[in-house]
Amino acid sequence: QLAGVLDDCLCDIESIDDFNTFKIFPKIQKLQERDYFRYYKVNLKRPCPFWADDGHCSIKDCHVEPCPESKIPVGIKAGSSNKYSKAANNSKELEDCEQANKLGAVNSTLSNQSKEAFIDWARYDDSQDHFCELDDERSPDAQYVDLLLNPERYTGYKGPSAWRVWNSIYEENCFKPRSVYRPLNPLAPSRGGDDGESFYTWLEGLCLEKRVFYKLISGLHASINLHLCANYLLEETWGKPRWGPNVKEFTRRFDPVETKGEGPRRLKNLYFLYLIELRALSKVAPYFERSVVDLYTGNGHEDAESKALLLDIFRDTKSFHMHFDEKSMFAGDKKGAKSLKEEFRLHFKNISRIMDCVGCDKCRLWGKLQTQGLGTALKILFSEKEIQSLPENSPSKGFQLTRQEIVALVNAFGRLSTSIKELQNFKVLLQKTR
Repeated sequence: QLAGVLDDCLCDIESIDDFNTFKIFPKIQKLQERDYFRYYKVNLKRPCPFWADDGHCSIKDCHVEPCPESKIPVGIKAGSSNKYSKAANNSKELEDCEQANKLGAVNSTLSNQSKEAFIDWARYDDSQDHFCELDDERSPDAQYVDLLLNPERYTGYKGPSAWRVWNSIYEENCFKPRSVYRPLNPLAPSRGGDDGESFYTWLEGLCLEKRVFYKLISGLHASINLHLCANYLLEETWGKPRWGPNVKEFTRRFDPVETKGEGPRRLKNLYFLYLIELRALSKVAPYFERSVVDLYTGNGHEDAESKALLLDIFRDTKSFHMHFDEKSMFAGDKKGAKSLKEEFRLHFKNISRIMDCVGCDKCRLWGKLQTQGLGTALKILFSEKEIQSLPENSPSKGFQLTRQEIVALVNAFGRLSTSIKELQNFKVLLQKTR
């Protein structure tokens, strides 16, 4: 039942399907396999700041296997000073790695000028520009995870604990008055005769920004649900698990009849989120096109190939002719726009903190990564002027991305690209079952 033009933007679903299938999906899959993008540093032990922890998911599929230090490419683990550039790593590579770890942000082999630049970077990174609560990479609890060895899939984590996380995100962080009942999912207890339509009447009455915020969260929720349906534990015989698409689970979560019309709306929000992150990638391209930016891992040949592939994807994102126009957001009077943007940022930051309340480590890992990816996309969309005025041959003071943000941005968009591809697959499977 998904077709036609999306609300709040001049783009149709069929165009996105074709663009994703033939241009984006094959390339982003390849990019996610490169060393620079497959290792993500995350702290899965941060306590939930909102309620007492109600127990961790003990199912074995919830477990995340951290990556041993010896497996991490030398250029990645060399401390936050080596965000990208080879210039920071010219001499005595291995020894300096250890030293950079001890020194944290500043590598002792750098010139004073470079040190100052890196300090500027760090200062900017700590500024109020983030849409996410970032993990402290220097925390002893922060560990590298190989994303390819810990894929996002159905783990069996569900019930009140999972329900409370999403409920908290929607109820407290989507600019929503408590008097308006929002249809959460088919398992939600219904409130009398209200089928949720009053929520959509209310939503239509909101300003564009607040509507967009709700759609982004709903799209992220839909995308995560799609991954779980597409990579479901179908059977486990003789200790050999078989994972694959579960049509019944997909129908339960997205079918218009089973979800009282909610399912198609959620999937449309997934497309909307895809457009927002696609727009961010096209906007951030000038940042990476500069020669000063290397995707540094220590392997020169691989780094050059990774950057070439990333730039190729940027060219594709720029060629898309129906981008979301973010200029329509925060376009009112300056004072009102500024306070609304700040409200937007704080709501989103709160959502990133709620991800520390997810009881299943694997779900927490991918929840944190995808939230950070979306937060980074928002940061990009609201930093257009700073990106346009970046210097070509020196570290930028006005706009900066950490390696964590870059890895999250690419992998989060990779997940959305996969969701849209999986949706095509489910359409085919549903036709076969009819």
